[in-house]
Amino acid sequence: MENKRNFKEIIAEVEALIFDVDGVMTDGKIIPTESGDFLRCYYAKDGYALAYAVKQGCNVCVISGGFGNNLESRMQRLGIKHYYLGCMDKIAAIHDFVAKTGVDLSKAIYMGDDIPDLECMRLVGIPVAPADGCSEVLETATYISEYRGGEGAVRDIIEQVLRVKGIWALDSKGVIAADADKTASR
Repeated sequence: MENKRNFKEIIAEVEALIFDVDGVMTDGKIIPTESGDFLRCYYAKDGYALAYAVKQGCNVCVISGGFGNNLESRMQRLGIKHYYLGCMDKIAAIHDFVAKTGVDLSKAIYMGDDIPDLECMRLVGIPVAPADGCSEVLETATYISEYRGGEGAVRDIIEQVLRVKGIWALDSKGVIAADADKTASR
């Protein structure tokens, strides 16, 4: 008789959290600016969870076809070291991330919401999706968050992983953004 493991047992072994941006960290809406950049609306609790995961030593990676100075600045403020923006070959980006970190893709989460994410989702051991992902993504996902993209889906999966690992909410000091270290000590 086969002994099936439950989702909590599987995510306890997670070595990496990989995310798309538009439709996952945001609701998918973008506003082009005259300068050629884009404005995106982020959910603060998703941002906190991302920064907290980084603070706890988790391998966090962001791979997005989206680009812009605002997006890159966001990654830096959250402390995310591995990000691939304006990326048209997400599989190559994942392989580069693995080469740099040594993570085992069978123990990696990839959260995507649309067709360009399907190959990545099939490459990792734990494909996940926000509640409003497209039907093909939802069919591929091992786990579908009850939250929509840009409305807590990122926080949901990060919090679950970190709780199972016993490293969620270890203190109430919060997370200091990467570029705020100097101003916090004044």
